[in-house]
Amino acid sequence: MANNPPNILLIHCHDLGRYLGCYGRDIDTPNIDALAEEGVLFENHYATAPQCSPSRGSLMTGRYPHSNGLMGLAHEDWELNPDETIIPEYLNEYGYSTHLFGLQHITDHLDRLGFNHIHSGANLSPAVAPAIHEINRARDIADTLEVFFEKDPFKQPFFASIGFFETHRRQNNGLFGFTDAEYESDDPSEVEPLAYLPDEPGIREDIAAMHGMIRAIDDAVGTITTALEGTQFAENTLTVFTTEHGIAFPRAKGSCYDPGIEAALLMRYPGVIDGGQRCEELVSNVDVLPTLLDLLDSTIPERIEGQSFLPLLTEEEYYPRDQLFAEITWHDRYNPVRALRTSQYKYIRSFWHLPSVYLTNDVFASKAGRDIREQFQSGRRPYEELYDLDVDPYEKTNLADDPAYEHVCEQLRGRLVRWMGNTNDPLLEGPVPPADYDDLLPNHTV
Repeated sequence: MANNPPNILLIHCHDLGRYLGCYGRDIDTPNIDALAEEGVLFENHYATAPQCSPSRGSLMTGRYPHSNGLMGLAHEDWELNPDETIIPEYLNEYGYSTHLFGLQHITDHLDRLGFNHIHSGANLSPAVAPAIHEINRARDIADTLEVFFEKDPFKQPFFASIGFFETHRRQNNGLFGFTDAEYESDDPSEVEPLAYLPDEPGIREDIAAMHGMIRAIDDAVGTITTALEGTQFAENTLTVFTTEHGIAFPRAKGSCYDPGIEAALLMRYPGVIDGGQRCEELVSNVDVLPTLLDLLDSTIPERIEGQSFLPLLTEEEYYPRDQLFAEITWHDRYNPVRALRTSQYKYIRSFWHLPSVYLTNDVFASKAGRDIREQFQSGRRPYEELYDLDVDPYEKTNLADDPAYEHVCEQLRGRLVRWMGNTNDPLLEGPVPPADYDDLLPNHTV
């Protein structure tokens, strides 16, 4: 396989989770669904973090946020450790031509990324500047790719990272929402409520507006895949579509409940991946990079913390995960949480005294957040949470103090602490200061 390495398209977007038709959600996404029908869909793919930069950093390095240094947002001074290697740098070593189209959000320094070519529109997240909304719209990025495919300028093999800003909320008149003349909202009365939230008008309005952005993502994927099919290299191209964490709603983005860390992962590779597969095994986004390296018959460096799931796709012997981990440390405030998920249980450990449900600023200042913020922020979060996902998939009943689950809680607590120790998690040493902490210190003369 390494003698004829595949071209790789990595398509990604903001704040979408698994809110797609192929994952059973109340939205038509025919182009993304087609990728699933022609390749493989991962039912239980999760992010290492319920927030943008840390999750994307794990995708690009195969390492957890507290391991690679990206424990907060890139535009808030958090950076990858200097010795981290990311996907384009690995692929450059294998003779790939590496390209960045559109959004990234793992660094404020584009020369740190290692791409051979950075194309128009490549930049950070929409939090950086309002203009980024216009630059990184899915439609515009897809049109740019279409032109490149028509001109066939790629030196093969190539890797292209393709990032859309949708479905990130935008601020308008003091509220963060999805409303924009570019996107057509659905009727709020006809959308399906979110099972893990109360059925409130503001939540429905936000869901209905989000649908317009999702259709824009799907249209862009259709433009790109159609253009790809018209090229000479379509049959030797691996297309990956993924998301970095859950949708921007309460108990989702910013939380380690399943709606916060769930992520889509679809892969299509003609002649290698059989179409129509739906894998139920637990998979983390730290596993994507080692899988790509495995595809190239490369030795996977010991420092990579994910594991290749290539054997799942090639029907070779595979040792499935029995657990995966997620975390959040800094977002728009200090919110240190670590979590462990198995096929049946979720264990969450909080390290700070915070409201019962943490809301990121964009969720707090939204119609959905306005509907439930008093209810969700009136109490205090327990330091330990345990959920039996078989009987409580929406994580409503905390079993951490239930004597019947004492053994389970103790076992998962031990596993989490061992993982934190094995990966040198700084939380074990105490609170983690903000990225700009040194800049806040007064100057001292020694």
